[in-house]
Amino acid sequence: MTLKKKYTVKGKIFAYSVDPTSWYFIYVDKKDSAEIKNRATKKVGFGFVPVEVTLKKTIWRTTLFPTKEGPYLISLKKMVRQKEDLFAGERITLTFRLL
Repeated sequence: MTLKKKYTVKGKIFAYSVDPTSWYFIYVDKKDSAEIKNRATKKVGFGFVPVEVTLKKTIWRTTLFPTKEGPYLISLKKMVRQKEDLFAGERITLTFRLL
């Protein structure tokens, strides 16, 4: 069994809109996004890539959201933000691997 490559993302959390129920994201850098587009063997929907994310003590599964600009986005679920006490504008570091 081969272990899949882990990617590390460092960036600032942003809200999609000012609505408190908004989606929250962090960008995957352009270089890693380009590599993932070539390596991802499993895609769902409109090019979403399934991943397992680790942020501090929290691990969850989600998908990378493709963007027209190129880099992927990782959504930060409400459950994760609450558990880790995270807010828009904060800088975080997380890791993920492709599923």
